[in-house]
Amino acid sequence: MTSMNLSISKKIELDAVVVGAGFSGLYMLLTLREAGYSVKAFEKGEGVGGVWYWNRYPGARCDTESFSYNYTFSEELFQEWTWTSRYPEQPEILAYLNYVADKFYLRKDIQFNTTIQSAHYNERTNRWDIQTDSNQHISAKYFISGVGCLSASNLPKIKGLDDFKGKWYHTGHWPHEKVHFKGKKVGIIGTGSSGVQSIPEIAKEAERLFVFQRTPQYVAPANNYPYTNDEMNRLKTNFHLLKQQMKSTMFGMPNDAPNKSALDDSDEERQKIYEEAWKKGGFYLATSYNDLLVNEKSNETIAQFFRGKIKEIINNPDLANALQPNYYYGTKRPILGTNFYETFNRSNVELVNLKETPIKEIYDQGVRTIKEEYDLDILVFATGYDGMTGPLFKIDIRGRDGLSLKDKWDEGASTRTYLGLMTAGFPNFFMITGPESPSVLSNMPLCIEQHVDWIIDCINYLEENSFDVIEAKREAEDRWSQHCREIAESTLYTKTDSWYTGANIKGKPRRFLIYLPGIGPYRKICNDVANNDYEGFHLLNMSEKPIH
Repeated sequence: MTSMNLSISKKIELDAVVVGAGFSGLYMLLTLREAGYSVKAFEKGEGVGGVWYWNRYPGARCDTESFSYNYTFSEELFQEWTWTSRYPEQPEILAYLNYVADKFYLRKDIQFNTTIQSAHYNERTNRWDIQTDSNQHISAKYFISGVGCLSASNLPKIKGLDDFKGKWYHTGHWPHEKVHFKGKKVGIIGTGSSGVQSIPEIAKEAERLFVFQRTPQYVAPANNYPYTNDEMNRLKTNFHLLKQQMKSTMFGMPNDAPNKSALDDSDEERQKIYEEAWKKGGFYLATSYNDLLVNEKSNETIAQFFRGKIKEIINNPDLANALQPNYYYGTKRPILGTNFYETFNRSNVELVNLKETPIKEIYDQGVRTIKEEYDLDILVFATGYDGMTGPLFKIDIRGRDGLSLKDKWDEGASTRTYLGLMTAGFPNFFMITGPESPSVLSNMPLCIEQHVDWIIDCINYLEENSFDVIEAKREAEDRWSQHCREIAESTLYTKTDSWYTGANIKGKPRRFLIYLPGIGPYRKICNDVANNDYEGFHLLNMSEKPIH
């Protein structure tokens, strides 16, 4: 194996470079190190955590139940860590990832405060030439992205932001110190997941809160609660069963939708099921029936249920109407909230409907729509991320013949991968939860584990069989991408503009880049590919000619 000596005066030789120190980077680093490879992870932040290091906005909380939002590779780790509530808050998730880093002594192999600026494949050496923002030069046989799908914040280009004299923040890059809203006039732009979570918390403190809404959302109640010791012990006792259930289901959680259409039940029966799911909270509504995302009539039944709930909760009928979503339920990211709709009954909260009165500009004192001015002390952007391809495009990644990933994928218009793990023309470059994998429509830690396990098995296979290069075949990635598109087009997902399709980024090509059948079927496909001598990949020795 190569030397681990890190020096900025000469090129650093490593077997593998991992980008990021979140769930993906930590586990990838651990598996590579335990297999005996020289490896270093590079992290932009000052500590581990990935997206949970940056997302510190008020109310930040995971919407996957905590007992399943953790690693499952170590039963010892699972037994040692005790979650405090059904849905973990950001500080607790960050504490968990720090615990993992300490337990497995990972920090010594992570370089913090470092950004990977470029990674260019060297066809002469069959290695990756990598450069950091501190002018470090690294050569690695394997280049592995753990940047995730949602790490490139989206700050909309609104005229006049530089003129604003108050303070402004983005939920994706929140300060480490507390932001004080007491006595302040606050505006928040965006009602996606981070907006839904932060609005009720900010409203408790602010003098006035103006919510600038472009698209109303379906927000199911989280119904969070603290775990009892008995409940936590029961979960820990059932570790193996839970793990097996999560690995086999579509979303990577220990429950799937029943094999039943929403149209199979009478109106009364269906209403009862929806009511029970609403009381349970979480994603039970989303998994009430198996055809909510493929059948327009079935989808309308749950959409009507949500609209009825909003009218029940909101005191003002006009306001209730303004909060009514009018797209297919579930085709934007499903959102869980705590007292989200109830917050609009507060006297200090005002909804600004941007469909009726779009923002014209930001001025020195606040936000100006086409009709009114809103004086503000603080402006919060809850405007999400440039998802799926955005984090990868922030790095200058170049494969064979100097072709950049951004150009190959034509800014996202022709993104193509094989299994969401690799892309043709970029040898030995692995993507954890890359485009066209189950990724954001699954339990992310479980999806990450599956990817990392597959990658380390692949690297071990290459080394044991004296292969220097693995690269996706173009015909294989074409078939996989076509397969992903055909499945997506058979659902309602592609009929709605969302960040899933890149519609939240002005000028971004519209593509749906998620493998929809989910973790269980996807795991089998990946295993079959590996068991069939990595079907769909070129495996090369140094003596063989490069692929063109």
